[in-house]
Amino acid sequence: MSRYLHILPVFVFFFIVQYAFCQLPSTQVTTMNKLRDLLQNNSNSKWNSSQDSTNPCSWTGVSCAPNNSSVTSLSLCSFSISNDDDSWSSLVCDIKTLQSLNLSSNQLTSIPQPIFSSCGGLKALNFSNNNLNGPLPSFQGFRSLEVLDLSRNSFETSIDSQLNGLNELKSLSLSGNKFTGSILTKLGNSTLLEELQLSFNCFVGNIPDGITNYKNLTLLDLGGNNLTGIIPSRIGELSNLQLLVLSANNLTGEIPQSISMITTLKRFAANQNEFTGVIPQGITRYLRNLDLSYNQMGGSIPADLLSQKDLQTVDLSDNKLIGSIPSNMSTTLVRLRLGNNSLTGKIPAWSFGNDMPSLAYLELDHNILGGVIPSELRLFRNLSLLDLSNNQLVGFLPRELGNLTKLEVVLLQHNRISGEIPDEISELQILDKLNISWNSLNGSIPPSLSKLQKLSNLDLQANNLTGGIPDSFSSMDSLLELQLGKNNLGGVVRSLPTKLQISLNLSWNNFEGGIPRALNRLQSLEVLDLSNNKFSGGIPSFLTGMQSLTLIQLSNNRLTGIIPAFRSNVNLSTDGNNLINPTPDPSVVKRKKSVSVPVGIIVASAAAVVTLMIVSILALILSRRIHKVNHEESQSSEPVVIKSDFLTENSIQRLNLDFTRAMEAVSNPSNIVLKTRFSTYYKAVMPSGMMYFIKKLNGVDKIFQIGSHDRLQEELRVLGKLRNSSVMIPLAYTLTTESVYLFYDYTENGTLYDVLHGSLGRGLDWSNRYSIAIGVANGLAFLHGCPSGQITLLDLSSKSVMLKSINEPQIGDIELSKVIDPSKSTGNVSAVAGSVGYVPPEYAYSMRLTTAGNVYSFGVILLELLTGKAAVSEGSELVKWVSSKSNQDNVDQVLDSTVSRTSSAIRDQMLAVLKVALACVSVSPEERPKMRSVLRMLLNARN
Repeated sequence: MSRYLHILPVFVFFFIVQYAFCQLPSTQVTTMNKLRDLLQNNSNSKWNSSQDSTNPCSWTGVSCAPNNSSVTSLSLCSFSISNDDDSWSSLVCDIKTLQSLNLSSNQLTSIPQPIFSSCGGLKALNFSNNNLNGPLPSFQGFRSLEVLDLSRNSFETSIDSQLNGLNELKSLSLSGNKFTGSILTKLGNSTLLEELQLSFNCFVGNIPDGITNYKNLTLLDLGGNNLTGIIPSRIGELSNLQLLVLSANNLTGEIPQSISMITTLKRFAANQNEFTGVIPQGITRYLRNLDLSYNQMGGSIPADLLSQKDLQTVDLSDNKLIGSIPSNMSTTLVRLRLGNNSLTGKIPAWSFGNDMPSLAYLELDHNILGGVIPSELRLFRNLSLLDLSNNQLVGFLPRELGNLTKLEVVLLQHNRISGEIPDEISELQILDKLNISWNSLNGSIPPSLSKLQKLSNLDLQANNLTGGIPDSFSSMDSLLELQLGKNNLGGVVRSLPTKLQISLNLSWNNFEGGIPRALNRLQSLEVLDLSNNKFSGGIPSFLTGMQSLTLIQLSNNRLTGIIPAFRSNVNLSTDGNNLINPTPDPSVVKRKKSVSVPVGIIVASAAAVVTLMIVSILALILSRRIHKVNHEESQSSEPVVIKSDFLTENSIQRLNLDFTRAMEAVSNPSNIVLKTRFSTYYKAVMPSGMMYFIKKLNGVDKIFQIGSHDRLQEELRVLGKLRNSSVMIPLAYTLTTESVYLFYDYTENGTLYDVLHGSLGRGLDWSNRYSIAIGVANGLAFLHGCPSGQITLLDLSSKSVMLKSINEPQIGDIELSKVIDPSKSTGNVSAVAGSVGYVPPEYAYSMRLTTAGNVYSFGVILLELLTGKAAVSEGSELVKWVSSKSNQDNVDQVLDSTVSRTSSAIRDQMLAVLKVALACVSVSPEERPKMRSVLRMLLNARN
């Protein structure tokens, strides 16, 4: 062993050298620690005192060169960095070896000056998802910059020379801003640029021919702008292009044939434009994804369009296509959307040999397809959604549908399907929605349907079904909506699904007996329609205690007795019965003095009066005792205030708000001005005379996270810093042991619902309706792109939109998604998924709140403004009613005629907005536009 001892010093020397070279220079260690000390107080900082101060390369978001010899990349994403103290920027730029800097998702309103003066050697710079505003600053000093991401900010005005000199630039993203002017064509070295993303801005004019000079482009995204004109025929010269997005513009003309010659192109999206002409031959030869939906394209679908290798999605919906559906289909196709066209012929009997097709979504709705539903659909074992609605299909329901065990949604309504419902349907164990309404089905409802334990929506109305409701339906614990109206069903209703919430419709049948006692268990039901049956007896008092009911249709039955008192917000219809209203019409109380009355009647009447007086006195005594007990109980359990604090820095608000007076106001029920599903609004007058809304968050289902007060206060402080004229921003809060109280500016105009449909009933002209639509869209786009973090609304409806003036809306309830935990709800999804009529289809089987869901709810509000109808009218959802009308030639029949007939210009604007609304309420969440795009399309509607 001694012979190796002489080389030991060599190993020690190399170890020391290697160790020395594995450490950051002391100057960078010092700089990084100073930076950590400066940022660690930020609420979202990933760095704190527990970090190893000797090795910054181990910190979150820090990347170093090999052997940790220098810091090369720094990601400060979501660190809550603002412009209150810009000293961090000087420290960052002191790191001369830095090549990449990521400051995305912070709270910056401007780029600090040291970034421009001392960080010019960067290769990648990311300021996306902040609140940067004003004109674009000059980046001419960044000679080495290869990647620049300024997306999702609020930059505006046109771009001139600010990006000149970026000769190394490979990727530029300016998406999600407010840039105007024309598309950039002079940008750095045209041979290097690979990615250009300019979507969701306000760019105007044509797509310039000069865009084709960027020969190395792999990604070009111009979607969501105000571009007009045609696609340049030279677009095919971009021979490296992999992704081309032109969606949501005002482009016209035909799709150039040259696009089909780009061998590298994988995705082409040109939906939501005004393209005409036919679909180019061979356009899917190399594509994986094609979207030409919401255009004006005609002609037939090319025979080879669906059969190309590697093709995954095709969306040609909402065009003017004619002819038949191609009979060949690629096994790789996952989604096919051909709805809302004029396609004819039969659904092809696709054959795939020994291969298994990948198709998961098949949407052929709103066409003129005939023939039977082919049994070959059984081959689509991966099918999740099948929509063949609104066609002219005939024949029986194929039993083979029972083989498609991955089906979640089946829509077959508005066809001519006959025969019985096959028992095999019950094999679809994960089915969420089944709609076979408006057909010619006969026979009875199979009891086996109760095996569909995940079913949330069952619609069998407008058929020829007979028999009764199977008793086994009481076990369907996931069913939220049951539509059985307009059939020949009858008998006594003994049992019902116990978790119904959205609607129960048994109208226009032959049901008899008393109003079912089983309804007493449906405490979350919102719409009940028992009209046009043979129900007899009285209206049971338990109906008045069902707090969620908003619409009750009992007309045209055989009901007798006195109508019980329902809450004021319940829309009750009882015409066509032998019922007595407890509040008589004053006009029938008048009697002629000359009418003689038999003595026996007088005596009986006197006895009745005496009896009534005795009962009344006893009731009064009992009532006072009960009131006294209740008062004592309420006094003993009065909520204890934990903390009150301001969220606003406005000195006037701080001077006027009086927390003690506010708590006195909420203790008086006469101050209640509005109740929603989750909140109660009180009017509070301060000692100064100023008025405020105080909103109490109702602790329904114990789903509020009231226990975590620290988290609540932090969330509320973030909301208090928001600034948008179309959003209700909380000014202060009070936490008690039982609830949360939020303070807002008072508005005297009520809610949008009140003005459109409710007690105020003022009506709105188109100018006001359009202004409200723009305002709500602006507020929602702001919330979805909020610099402090995306805010997704839990319950967006016309009842949650307050009006500062007749045309100035404010979105309320923005805090709900921050303080409600859906996973803690003791009810099912509808308890936390919003108001009936506004809930997007996917929420029925998903607890995840999404921006796409908010877009759907906003689309319903647009439809309310356009039609003048409520979100739920006569037991049917507004979206369904409009959808059934929008495929007809006279589409403007859905518009509120009192408004649309004012002038042809207004009618045209309303039809343009209707197109936006229909895009928002698309069944598929992926097909709904983003709110920035929606806002832009609405603004364009008035041009």
